[in-house]
Amino acid sequence: MPNAAAIISRANRVPVHHDATLQPFGSAEEAWLWTMAALSARREGARYTAGKGLLRRPCDPDDVVKCLDGLFRQRRIDLGHARVLRIWGERRMAPSLTVAVERNDHRVWTEALERLEWPLRVKGIVT
Repeated sequence: MPNAAAIISRANRVPVHHDATLQPFGSAEEAWLWTMAALSARREGARYTAGKGLLRRPCDPDDVVKCLDGLFRQRRIDLGHARVLRIWGERRMAPSLTVAVERNDHRVWTEALERLEWPLRVKGIVT
């Protein structure tokens, strides 16, 4: 009989999609910008239609947000990271390292996305 940790581990696992028609993201940044665009469209009244776009993705926008939430709960990212991800995600671009007023945001952005990369890879969202 499996132990409690094994049961909990299996219950929290999200199945990795192995459908050949699904196109994982190339990076956490790409996944995050797509997520923010999808959430913005949803907020503006668009209905989510999985698989109706040019590329079929292996997740819903909420899956990426759940990975970010998990990092926050584990204290791997903080509210500063979330704030920068939200602000620049809504702008649909990364902060620039070459613009002086954006340098700190660029550092925080990069740090947050580096930490988000692994959970997204585990779930098959990022290759």
